[in-house]
Amino acid sequence: MSIPCLAWRPACAQDLSALSLDQLLNIEVVTASKFAQKVSEAPSSVTVVTAEEIATYGYRTLADLLRAVRGVYVAYDRNYSYLGTRGSGHPGDFNSRVLLLVDGQRLNDLIYDQGSIGSEFPIDMELIERVEYVPGPGSAIYGSSAFFGVINVITKSGKSLGGAMASVEAASYGARKARFSYGRRFDNGADLLLSLSGFHSAGQNPYFPEFDDAASNRGVAKGLDYDRYKRFFMKYSYGDLTLESYFGERTKGVPTASYGQQFNDARSLTVDKYFSATAAYRTSWSNTLDVSASLNFTQYNYTGDSVFQSDGAVNRDIGHSGALSGEIRVLSKSFHNHTLVYGLEVMDGLNRTQRNYEVDPYASNLDVNVLKKGYAVYLQDEFRLSDALIVNLGLRHDRDGDGAHSNSPRLALIYKATPDITAKFVYGTAFRSPNAYERYYGDNGTSYKSVPGLVAENIKTFEFITEYLYRQDFKSSISIFNYKLTKLISLATDPADGLLYYTNIDAASSRGVELEAERLVAGGARIKGSVSFQAAHNDHTGAWLSNSPRTLAKLNYSQPIFADAARMGLEVQYTSRRKTVLESEIGGFAVVNLTFSKVKLGKHAELSASIYNLFNKNYADPPSDEHFDNSSPPRYLQSIRQDDRVVRASLSYRF
Repeated sequence: MSIPCLAWRPACAQDLSALSLDQLLNIEVVTASKFAQKVSEAPSSVTVVTAEEIATYGYRTLADLLRAVRGVYVAYDRNYSYLGTRGSGHPGDFNSRVLLLVDGQRLNDLIYDQGSIGSEFPIDMELIERVEYVPGPGSAIYGSSAFFGVINVITKSGKSLGGAMASVEAASYGARKARFSYGRRFDNGADLLLSLSGFHSAGQNPYFPEFDDAASNRGVAKGLDYDRYKRFFMKYSYGDLTLESYFGERTKGVPTASYGQQFNDARSLTVDKYFSATAAYRTSWSNTLDVSASLNFTQYNYTGDSVFQSDGAVNRDIGHSGALSGEIRVLSKSFHNHTLVYGLEVMDGLNRTQRNYEVDPYASNLDVNVLKKGYAVYLQDEFRLSDALIVNLGLRHDRDGDGAHSNSPRLALIYKATPDITAKFVYGTAFRSPNAYERYYGDNGTSYKSVPGLVAENIKTFEFITEYLYRQDFKSSISIFNYKLTKLISLATDPADGLLYYTNIDAASSRGVELEAERLVAGGARIKGSVSFQAAHNDHTGAWLSNSPRTLAKLNYSQPIFADAARMGLEVQYTSRRKTVLESEIGGFAVVNLTFSKVKLGKHAELSASIYNLFNKNYADPPSDEHFDNSSPPRYLQSIRQDDRVVRASLSYRF
């Protein structure tokens, strides 16, 4: 018996770019329920972004890709990219409320719960087969951090590369990238993918009007927006066993004088290092029973250098975490019309060290290492009451060393009203435990207060989804959602002493509607558009949430050009005005990006070129609470200007 597809099985790769909309509506996704199911039968409105789309629209980072997803927006503070979904995306939360997976394995670390989506994300976009985004709570099968959604990055197989490839890239502001990859499917069925890459960008010299004086270089942060990284990726599969490992290290200059730093000091930087190694095994014990097991080791190291006085020592912030985790999952179809999934997860936090000290002369401000262990059990049942009606039930119990004991249920009804119309009703809950940074960082010389008494935050959601397919060249969907969030953990400033701290006081609501339509046009053209309307408010004060646009609109269009020798991709992204944490507003904006991809230069070479922010729009994202300098009184950033026009060209050669 063939084994259903899972994220780590390279044999499951599909040529998604060649599928009709009818076929796309029925492709198998694995993220929503931890087993393969048709996207139209998943208990959510799943978005799939393919390798073809990544190339067509020239996405350089996972943040670029997610900006194109309906209901999603990204704020960039010139260091990290922060994800917002359905009106909720508080600046500075490190994406801790979205669970980020790589081939089904958790990337969010044990200290900050950070779901890295910018240049610090350790996987090259060229190695991604597809990205599955499941909006809404996912704690019923994934536990903590699956609060607003789950993102699963599914990597390519060696077979899909079919040999060796070298590529070089150049872009505005001194950006350079080189990558070498090798992939092959061997005669004995083994599959191997290897890749090495490196990147460097000098960055812009951003201007901040809040710091415009003679002592602060007239508000220009010179040479501090640089970005560089190096990466390694390996995946090997043979039979039922898959081994996978990756490493990424990024160094980023920080031009924003955050956390009360001295503005325009070249010593300000952050370093992010990711390492992961996974062994996964899946086998079929019978015609109705599949068993899978995985063992994963992850390590995340953070270093941040800050300078609070022009003649002072460098202050160094350290976050080191390591975890060993395992999962056993059983997929059973022993009962008629039931697909049951049983699972057990265990996690041992080997290290959660947080340190803060002055470099020279050495003086320690903080040194804590509160370890964490946990386990979880879950059960999910997909029950087919008839050919037209599916009931999906899920329940998970989590227990961890930080005191979080949570039961997370989910209920979904999927009804195929006609051959063209599917309706879904989804009720879900989720939780997020306070992370080590929120609980234990602070005091003794830092700009934070520690708050060990934080408790888990919770969410309850209702969503109604209708998906409509007309023939094989048009599909559309409508999602109506209502979120209720309680005990939200938020970053705040104590007016008495100016220190930052995390608090549980917030409760919020978010409700809205998302509409999306896609059409195939004669000649191979595709057009997709979406619009989202959302209202997110603080339930205590009634105030509009910060960094919460009320309207998002997106348009993607692509078509073959030069007699199918290349492809043109055009995207337009509109974000309405947003409130900042300082109660001011950032204006709305529209950005246009243009890409020409797969331009053949002979038999082995291929060129692509992109222009981002085609019309050189001047636009900004809201800052968070930590964006202030060391002046007296401190000067807070009102906005963070984004990139001007950027031109990029990439050349690849297959051996």
